[in-house]
Amino acid sequence: MNAAVRAVVRMGIYVGAKVYFIHEGYQGMVDGGDNIKEAKWESVSSMLQVGGTVIGSARCKDFRTHEGRLKAAHNLVQRDITNLCVIGGDGSLTGANLFREEWSSLLEELLQQGLIDEEATQRNSELHIVGMVGSIDNDFCGTDMTIGTDSALHRIIEVVDAIMTTAQSHQRTFVLEVMGRHCGYLALVSALACGADWVFIPEMPPEDGWEDNMCQKLSENRADKKRLNIIIVAEGAIDRHNKSITPDYIKDPQILPQKHGPLSFVVWMLASRMGVEAVLALLEASANTPACVVSLVGNQAVRLPLMECVQMVSMFVLETDMRLSFENNLSTYRLLSFRKADSELPNSSFNVAVMNVGAPAAGMNAAVRSAVRVGITEGHKMFAVNDGFEGFYKGQIKEIKWGDVGGWTGQGGSLLGTKRTLPGKHLDKIAEQMRIHNINALLVVGGFEAYVGLLELSAARDKYEEFCVPMVMVPATVSNNIPGSDLSIGSDTALNAITDTCDRIKQSASGTKRRVFIIETMGGYCGYLATVGGLAAGADTVYIYEEPFDIRDLQANVEHLTEKMKTSIQRGTGAQVRNENCNENFTTDFIYQLYSEEGRGVFDCRKNILGHMQQGGAPSPFDRNFGTKIAAKAMQWITRTLKESYKGGKVFANSEETACLLGMRRRTLVFQPVAQLRDETDFVHRIPKEQWWLKLRPLMKILAKYKTSYDVSDSGQLEHVTRVRPKDSNTSTAI
Repeated sequence: MNAAVRAVVRMGIYVGAKVYFIHEGYQGMVDGGDNIKEAKWESVSSMLQVGGTVIGSARCKDFRTHEGRLKAAHNLVQRDITNLCVIGGDGSLTGANLFREEWSSLLEELLQQGLIDEEATQRNSELHIVGMVGSIDNDFCGTDMTIGTDSALHRIIEVVDAIMTTAQSHQRTFVLEVMGRHCGYLALVSALACGADWVFIPEMPPEDGWEDNMCQKLSENRADKKRLNIIIVAEGAIDRHNKSITPDYIKDPQILPQKHGPLSFVVWMLASRMGVEAVLALLEASANTPACVVSLVGNQAVRLPLMECVQMVSMFVLETDMRLSFENNLSTYRLLSFRKADSELPNSSFNVAVMNVGAPAAGMNAAVRSAVRVGITEGHKMFAVNDGFEGFYKGQIKEIKWGDVGGWTGQGGSLLGTKRTLPGKHLDKIAEQMRIHNINALLVVGGFEAYVGLLELSAARDKYEEFCVPMVMVPATVSNNIPGSDLSIGSDTALNAITDTCDRIKQSASGTKRRVFIIETMGGYCGYLATVGGLAAGADTVYIYEEPFDIRDLQANVEHLTEKMKTSIQRGTGAQVRNENCNENFTTDFIYQLYSEEGRGVFDCRKNILGHMQQGGAPSPFDRNFGTKIAAKAMQWITRTLKESYKGGKVFANSEETACLLGMRRRTLVFQPVAQLRDETDFVHRIPKEQWWLKLRPLMKILAKYKTSYDVSDSGQLEHVTRVRPKDSNTSTAI
């Protein structure tokens, strides 16, 4: 919530508005006085990494009464506040909408009582409201994720990962209760992220006799020498007879706290972008504009009518029917967790190989696990290639089975092994290995080398018939530099590592007056990690290759920071983030020495090169789920394409459409022929020619108090809530 508050305050000041804090929620609005204070730029310094909300929140019975809302209206009119940004759940947002609907009558009543004059009534005639959803349960429709949800998932996964060591040592089963009275999102997605054996959610009561079915499954797992079992229960889980399913009933629960702890990168980023979007929505609001909720779907800002969202949530709760929003998560969980008997599998004679290529990225193992299990479920024989294309031409290929990938979801790096070797010089040997193992399709999980490798294989189809098979790539790289995809597996974990490190760096200087850190990030020539990490960490300046800079820019940045340190920041830090290849002459050492020299007497300077720690350890919940779902979708594409390409007793696929990259584009997951992505690629610098995140650069500068212009062409437009989204968007929007 604090990241959202910070963004609203600074964007509001940037556009020339006077911004107020209302402390203690609606109670503070009703009570007035010191609860409503003007916010300055410096008021939100150093609050970005703080959990909870520094301006307080409280349930308010008074605001539910007409008299309470009348007092609140009087307090706002006294300060000429006519734009209200509300961060809360559906109850808070519904109350805000009622307040807006009553606004004219409230002003009329205040006028009749002589509490305000005619001029104040005219000046404050319209109240505009924009909402942001703050709820760890993710129980609001119209947005992929609410503020706080990802941090809650992090807490759950951290505890599950810690429990796993104990459970594996002692052959134990743990029952974990997570929050979610009406919404099972946390339970279901954490079950996907950790590979839980069983999950109970309120939206999907289990069939009668579930106790015996669960025990049978756990027994089968133990018979297969699996030493660990995890069962996750949402607090609102029920059976078919509306009877609560409690952890105590299941046995020996471990109840998880989810609300506290460090923020995740997704939360910082989500809240900051939504905060800015909320201010833009208020600026554009008119008397006929309905109160709206701002949200993000995929990478796109969206505005939705507030009451449509609330009504949809109410309908779901009343019908106990959030099945549509959970369908993708639930079907994926079932697909990966419940092994079918061989007699129940489709009759497929296809062999599918899966491999990792490029540098290690957290989430690769989750993607491989998903691909292997979906492939087996669809009747294929799955083969694992070790050490990328190098292992391929050396024949490091073996069949991989369901149990071989157990527990892979939470493992960092690449358990298959991965190399940067390209296939171009070894096409003969790779073709020979495909022939020996009768490989009918190929799934490559990796970075830029995986993309180039797939281009080389598909280009060689005229010479090697063995490469005339369906081939698909799933992007996995911390640099997020793959054409055709806005996001890559591993980049979220890397950004969490960066923001966590920046937070620790700032804490180390919390007792020091005015200190500046020069921080170098990875990414090659791609400035994604530096820019988005810098935005989430509240950096003052980020230097990247895509936005050239010279000595005059460096001088202006130093002067800007010096003036800011002299006046507004009495105790604290500033961060300057530099992408590793942003400029061959303006090195990290050069920038450090420049700031050290120019800041003498005003601030001191330190430098940190984050290095390979950015690759992270255990993958974040987002990367686990993104890897799981995108790989499952890729395998389903392989199955369809194999069937379409099977003619005359063999597989033959040589069209452009049969060598694809599966990537997220704005709201949807899209299959794109790699040959068609060639023109979108800067091969020299290993980056796409156009990158969506560059639009965030002005936002970062605005929040750091630079004077700049902000492009609103990509801001959200008011849409209507639809119960079912387009089919292709189901996977991406459920992530």
